[in-house]
Parts: sequence; structure tokens; C-alpha cells
Amino acid sequence: MALSIKPYIENKERIHLIGIGGVSMNSLAELLLSKGVPVSGSDRLRTDVTARLEALGAAITYEHRPENVEGAALIVRTAAVHDENPEIVRAHELGIPVMERAEAWGHIMRDYDNVVCLSGTHGKTTSTSMMTMMTIEAQMDPTVMVGSNLPAIGGTLRIGGKGCFVAESCEYTNSFLRFAPTVSVILNVEEDHLDFFKDINDIIHSFHEFAELTPMNGLVVVNHDDPNAMRAVAHIDRRIRTFGTTSDADVYPTEVRDENGYYRFTVNIDGKEYAKVALSVPGRHNMLNALACCAAAEFLGVPGEAAEKGLNKFTGSSRRFQLVGKMPNGATVVDDYAHHPSEMKATLSTAKEMHFDRILCAFQPHTYTRTKALFPEFVDALKQCDQAILAPIYAAREQNTIGIYSSDIAKEVPGAVSFDTFDEIADYLRKNAGPNDLVLTMGAGNINTVGPMLIK
Repeated sequence: MALSIKPYIENKERIHLIGIGGVSMNSLAELLLSKGVPVSGSDRLRTDVTARLEALGAAITYEHRPENVEGAALIVRTAAVHDENPEIVRAHELGIPVMERAEAWGHIMRDYDNVVCLSGTHGKTTSTSMMTMMTIEAQMDPTVMVGSNLPAIGGTLRIGGKGCFVAESCEYTNSFLRFAPTVSVILNVEEDHLDFFKDINDIIHSFHEFAELTPMNGLVVVNHDDPNAMRAVAHIDRRIRTFGTTSDADVYPTEVRDENGYYRFTVNIDGKEYAKVALSVPGRHNMLNALACCAAAEFLGVPGEAAEKGLNKFTGSSRRFQLVGKMPNGATVVDDYAHHPSEMKATLSTAKEMHFDRILCAFQPHTYTRTKALFPEFVDALKQCDQAILAPIYAAREQNTIGIYSSDIAKEVPGAVSFDTFDEIADYLRKNAGPNDLVLTMGAGNINTVGPMLIK
């Protein structure tokens, strides 16, 4: 019999989470605690997230030690936790079953009537947040798992009823293939995570498999404007609804207005008006995210009025074109999570629509493999800003065995500079940012710590 987390939940047996403070792991821990399940875990550092879990009753050790798993009935791990981890080794010695985080979530999802899984190379967090707001407005009482803090739900998890589950769904290590969508959303498909995937064809194949998880009475929502996304759903025997910028798609906008980067438009589904939207988050890419959510929402029975209210109330999630504040001289500081060239281009394109004198972009590349694989694309993206300031590459799970550095990018971008520390970057920005400039910190690592240094 396949391993499932559900019997351990039902029997209230202790579950141990390795990397408990990580994205979606902390949400899983909170959900388990809400069900009265004893939870322990380990991580490298104490954070606000782990402190919250401790306050809720989790027993957390800030070191990976073999004895941490003793007495646990089940171990949950992430893809970042290797087999050599001392807790994994000890669990195997003791015969304690070990399962992946995504697999655990997949079993939990099967308890819900409708499961909306939002996937794509980029836009997942924002779209999941939009979908959350729409289903809340429709009084569907959704359970939500999202990858970044959403102020409307007070974090990354909302525990609701059994009618609807809204889940951010990541393709890295094929995690989303463990999920159980009734509605699968594919926002876009591009080259990324090339430390795991072989090439774009391998990525398209994974998204194809993801779409095929959808039951026959469910719905696949896909971006008509994205050739790779359309390839991913080719020849699948499922109901498909497309979204895009023209009436060639099933869901499309009319009466589109760009007001200083903020889009206003009417959503049409199969030629009929569904909602009038005035987004509070900037950028054309967010119009596409909203269209995708409308496609899913209408299928779930969300009234157009509720969809409209939910989208219009959404003001963004953490690190998605998030206003940090103003520098003493008046320069605006914004932080964004963009770390793939397409995301960066979308964010910089949005910034260009907002009438700043200059855009100064402090960018931190994320992982050596991504930097090497997409090097020309990173160079091209950074040419869109007025000046690029490069921080050292954020290693994440990698070692620099390929000899690539941020300074290599800086050499190819006219006027770009690179620094070894955030302090140097902050000093440079203080000296060079003008009163009506935008200072944009960008990347998936810890470059977001630079912004607060500037507004003090």
C-alpha cells in the first residue's frame, strides 16, 4: 500500500518535518497542528516563521541531528533535504517511513471537493493570491497554500472548509505531479530549474503530465499566448479553457486601459462579459494572471461580481513589486522576487510604465546553474533598466563548480557595476539614486535586505 500522511493525521501520531521553516513546509506544519497532530521539526535558523510554529505548539530543533527523529511516526522532507542528512539516515535505521512534502500535500488535497492548482514558470504566487481573494469574496471559505505572505490571510496558509483548496504548484523536481488538481492552471512554460530538467522539452513534458492529472470532469486552464504552454496541453483528453490577450482565446480582455502601469479591463468568457477589473497591482503580466484566475473561477461557479471584487481588492503579496519606502532624497524603493529573465523583463516593463526618471536595478542572480544556462537572457533583461547593480550569486542549494560570477553579467551590460557586499550596493545607491528614480531590488535570494538599509 502506498504511503499516505492521512492515517498519521487521523491517529494523531507525531510527524517530524525536516526543513520545517521552508516554503509550504511551514504551512503543512500549521495545518497539522490545527488538526491536533503532534509536530516536531528541524531547521538551520530560527525565524519569524519558526517562532510562530513554536507558539502554536511545534517542537523545533535548530540543528539537523539523528536523535531529532526518534519517537516520530512519520518523516516529511523537501527535495532540498538529501539522503545523507543525518535525520534521514537515522529514520531509515529506525524504520520510520519518509515521504516528500509534495506527496503529503497531494494526499491532503484529496479530501477537498475542488482543488485549484496554479502552476507556471512565473506568476504562481500572485495568481494563487488572486484566486484566494476571488474565492473568499464568493464565500467559498477556501483552504489556501501560497508561497509568499498574503496579508489578506495573515501569512501563507488559510484553513477553510472542505469545498475548495487553492494551491500554488511548483514544477521543480516535479513536485506538482504529486498534487490532485480538479482545476489545473498553466500560466506559462519557459526554461528554468535546469539543474533538474534536461531542457525545455523535458519541462513541457512535465506540464503535460500535470495537466493530465486533471479528472475528466475538471478543467485545464492554459495561456493561449504561450506556445510552450499550448504544446503542454496538446493531445490531452480533458476540457481546456484558454486565456490570452485576443479574442482567439476563450477568456480575453476588452476595453483595456493602462493607467500609469495599472490595468483596467473587461473580462470576457466565451464572448460574454464576466467582470470589470481595475487592478491594484501593476503590469500587463498581472492582467494575464487575472484572466487565468477568471477562467478557473467561472468554472467553479464564482459570480462575476465576486471575481471583480476579489481582484480589485488584491494589493499584492510579499516581494511582488512591493513598495519598501522612500529614500531620504525621495527615491522610491521597490522589491521584487523576479529571478528568471522573463519575470525580470515583465517587472522592468511595468516599472517603465510608471514615469520614473531612471530605474536602478540591484539584481541578485539565483543559483549558478540558472545563471549559466540563461546568461544571454539575463544580460538582455538587465539592459532594460537605466543601470544594473549586480550582487553576488545566491547559491541556494548549489556549489560554484562552474566558475560563474555576477561580474560576468556586469561586463556584458553597458554601465553595469558589481559589488561583493550588500553594504557596498547600499552605499552606491545612496550616492547615485536621484529624487524621482526607482530603486528596484530584484531576485529570489536575500537582496530584499538592501531596501530597508536605504530608507533608514
